This record gives sequence, structure tokens and C-alpha cells, in this order.
Amino acid sequence: MKVSGLMKKNSFIEGAVIATVAVIITKILGMLYVIPFYDIIGSKGGALYSYAYNIYAIFLGISSSGIPTAISKIISEYNTLGFEEAKYRAYKIGTRIIGYLSIAAFLIMFIFAELMAKSIIGNIKGGNTYQDVAFVIRCISFAVLIIPYLSVTKGYIQGHKIITPTSIGSVIEQIVRIFVLLAGSFLAYKVLSARLTIAVGIAVTGAFFGGLVAYIYLKVKMNKNKETLGIKKFDKKDSITDKEILKKIASFSIPFIIINIATSIYNFTDMVLILRGLNMLGFSAGDAEFIQSAITTWSTKVCMIVSAFSMGMVVSLIPNIVSSFVKGDWCGVENKINKAYQIILVISIPCAVGICILAKPIWNIFYGISEYGPQVLMFMIVGAIFGNLYSITFNTMQSLNKYKTVYISVFVGFAANALLDIPLILLYNKIGIPAFWGAISATIIGYIISIKIATHDLKKNHDLHFVSTYKMLGKILVPMTIMIVELLILNRFIMFGNSKVSSILTVLVNAIIGGATYIFIAYKMHIIQDIFGKEMLNKIIKKLTFGKVSLN
Repeated sequence: MKVSGLMKKNSFIEGAVIATVAVIITKILGMLYVIPFYDIIGSKGGALYSYAYNIYAIFLGISSSGIPTAISKIISEYNTLGFEEAKYRAYKIGTRIIGYLSIAAFLIMFIFAELMAKSIIGNIKGGNTYQDVAFVIRCISFAVLIIPYLSVTKGYIQGHKIITPTSIGSVIEQIVRIFVLLAGSFLAYKVLSARLTIAVGIAVTGAFFGGLVAYIYLKVKMNKNKETLGIKKFDKKDSITDKEILKKIASFSIPFIIINIATSIYNFTDMVLILRGLNMLGFSAGDAEFIQSAITTWSTKVCMIVSAFSMGMVVSLIPNIVSSFVKGDWCGVENKINKAYQIILVISIPCAVGICILAKPIWNIFYGISEYGPQVLMFMIVGAIFGNLYSITFNTMQSLNKYKTVYISVFVGFAANALLDIPLILLYNKIGIPAFWGAISATIIGYIISIKIATHDLKKNHDLHFVSTYKMLGKILVPMTIMIVELLILNRFIMFGNSKVSSILTVLVNAIIGGATYIFIAYKMHIIQDIFGKEMLNKIIKKLTFGKVSLN
């Protein structure tokens, strides 16, 4: 990604690629930092860190999840319709609303931290105390004062189909966050011998500082591109009133907020029910906390490499879907949804399968040798594929204003997840399957139910079809199957050992051989060309080879 003074619009595929590359960079950084961080804080500190971030996700969802996306939608819509003045006014109104919500979320987190902590810990003894949990929740609460402003600024820029600066901003945010997290926790715990709780508390403040630096960067970029972004004084107001803009922001953002909260509660419910379920089966407090944090936080860090593709896709998908929707171009909507699904599947499935096969050495690289960790990771990565499809589906539905269907599908999926958690944990334990797989299975079932309800609505009411995606999935299975067989044979005859260096060699050899095989066969079958298009594929190859290689 080349940093320049001027912003330019990106096409759907180009924007998706730029955003995805940025998300992959941030997620790789997010994966790599946990290696030294986990060495610093250990499994007990890791559980404490996960508690803080799960609570933070809920309140961040309340304060910022809906409005930035609403702003992106409104900007895209008003751009398409030519309402320049109303477009900028919508951004200013959205920023004011974000300010009120951020302060409210911060105060609730800070004041009621102990109550939240007690609801998480319950009666479990021998691990972190509720006072420890309350402290880190208060530390991370400051992040909700800045991250929402950053998000709404990104939404405004992305609504113009300009993806590069916001992608760079995300990378900057991650770098600063990780620096504060690692430097702060190391100095506090290892150098100054402070309590573990203090070290984790300092670590979580990295979210605030990362957001602040990224926000300053984007504001500087906006000031340099006022004309492109329509930031100026207008002599005449558009016919759209503030009341209409407020109504539109509310109608767009409230569903996003509800869905985001529901998703966060998904994770919070899993966290609490996993602790309760494992406690019922006689797991020690230490093991239960470790497994819970492995599911909700640490394996998720590794799964980020798969989740990154849907995150990047959504950034480009929303303004492009809205643009087609406003024009009444349902063929364009269908094409973009299918294209998004296909890009997700062609990339995330081989990544997920590779991580599943290599769960043990990968876990060893990040967190050291563990009895439960690799077992959690190898099934969590399967859930990440469904999580990607879920993300694409529901951002699409919300972009199309299909709120009723969104509410129904998400809450039915959430109810299924919550109801199945404990029963599946107990069932899996009884039949000899790792008990904690029950909680992961419940989440996957919830995703499938939600996706099915949503896609059925699109097919029934708008005659949107997904035949091209199913056909592409069938094609993908060919190189995928060959890659799996190859890796299984390879790992049967080549053993590198259990040290971290040996684990790194194992992963590198498998990734190079397996990845090369998959890409070669997929290319020969024209899968990659059909999905990305030859022109876009040529651009990517030129970028990666610094212009030295191009397709004929």
C-alpha cells in the first residue's frame, strides 16, 4: 500500500483487496504479538485479558458499531444521489451522537465494573478474583472514548469508496496498540515487579493509544483531501433536513447496534456458560479459565488470519452494495454478494484446513505445549469459516435494509447457541469427545441457522440466487482435497519435534508445499481467474513482484 497525499476511489474488487491486505497485516501483527505477550503474562493473565476484552466488545458495540456503518451507507447513498452538503452534515451529526454514546458507555463500564466482574467469575474459586477483573475492565473503558470517533471517521471516508487511508489507519492503530501492550506489560511485570493485574491493566490501555494515533492520522488525511471528501462551507443547504438525517442514521444504525450487541453477547454467553459447564464436569478453576480464554480469545487470535478476509471484504462490500441497491440494480447486488462469498471460500477454506491439520505446532509456536490448546484451535478454525460467511451475510442484509429478517435470524441463531451450549458440552463429554467442542459446535450451529434464514429471504423476496457460489465451492474441493492428502502424507513421514524452532519448521514446510499445491491447481482450473478477474489478478501479481511479473 503506497501512502500518498491524495485519496482516490477504489472499485469493489480493488477496495476489497486493499482492505483485506490491511486487515491481514493487522491480524498477523495481532497473531505475532501474543507470542511474547503470553510469555509475559501466562495463562492466568491471559484469562484476565480475555475477560476485559469480551466486556469491552459489548460496550464498543453499543457506542460505535452502528453509526460508523450507517455513515458509510448514508455517504454512499448521498454521493450516488448528488447530495454533497447533506453528506457532510450527516457526518457532523453522526460524530455528535457518537460523542454522547461514548461517554455513556465509558461511565457504565467504569462505575459498574465490579458488578460485571462478579457476573463473570460467579462462584469459581482458585483463579482470578472479581477485583482483578473489575480493575482491567476500568482500564480498558478509556478506549471507548476514542475508538468510536475513529470508526465514524473511517465510515465517512469509506462511504466515498476510498479504502486505502482507512486501511493504513488500521495498521497504524494496531502497531501502536501492540507497542503499548508489550512495552507496558513487560516493564510493569518483569522490570518493576508489579502485580500481574497491573501489567494486564496497562496492556489493555494500548487500545486507547492505538485508536488516538490512528484518529489523528485520518484527520490529517481528511484535511489534505477536503475537496475529494466534500469538506467545505456550502452556500446552500440541500433539501434534506437534520431531522431526516437523524431518522436515517437511527434507522440504519439501530439494527447494526442490536446485531453487534447480540454478537458480543454470543461471545459473553459462551464465556460464562463454558466456565459453568466445565465446572460442572469437575474441571479445575485453572483449566476451566484456560479453556474459556483459549476459545474466546487466544485461539481466536490465530483464527484472525481466516477472519481477516471477511473483515476486509465488508469494508468494500457495504458502499458498493448500497450503491447498487439505491440504483435498483439487483443483478449487481447478486453479483457482489456471490463474489464476496467466493473470495471468502477460495481463501479461507485452505487456510482453515491447514491450521486444523497443524493445530499442535501452531499452538506450540504461540503459547507453548498444551494439552487443551491445540484441541480448541483445530475446531475453532472450522467455526471461523462459518463466522466469515455470517459476517458477509449480515452486513449485506443490513445494507439492503432487511432489518426484520436480520433480527429474526440473529436472535434465532443466538437462542440456538445459548440453549445448546451446556447440553452439547455434557453430551460430548459423555460420548468421549472433548467437552469444550460442544460450545464451539453450538456456535457453528447458530451461525448456520442465521445464514440459512437470511439467504432464504433473499431468494424468496428478491429472487437472488447463489448457484454460482455452490458451483465454485464444488471446484474448490478438488485442489482442497489434493492439498489435504498431500499434507497428511507429508506429516506422517516428516517429524520435526516439539520445540518452538521445530514447530516453526513444520508450519513453514507445510504452508509452502500445501499452499503452492492449492494455488497451482486452483490456477490451472481457472478458479482464481474466474473469481478475481484477470485484470485484478494481474495488478496483484505486479504489486507482489514489484512490476517484474505479469500474466500473459
